[in-house]
Amino acid sequence: MSVAGRVRFFASRRTGFYLPVALEGEVGSGDEIKAIARDPNRVPVSEITRLYAEKRYGDSDVASVRRALQVGALPEAWKEYFRERLERIHA
Repeated sequence: MSVAGRVRFFASRRTGFYLPVALEGEVGSGDEIKAIARDPNRVPVSEITRLYAEKRYGDSDVASVRRALQVGALPEAWKEYFRERLERIHA
């Protein structure tokens, strides 16, 4: 995908996500998919994306970012971005 395409995709706020494959097999329309674990600090993908794109953080945004930093599945590069944003707020 081109840079312009990625920018448009991100700006649309219609994000995707990946799930790990525990057992290879076939999945079809109507098959049941169950969550087997949930991160107690979970933050919706839509909220993470909004926080990433937000120009300025309000108090509730800062609280959400702090919670997001506790999410084990959040990539380290995103965590570093959020830490830097928080440091600039508190500097």
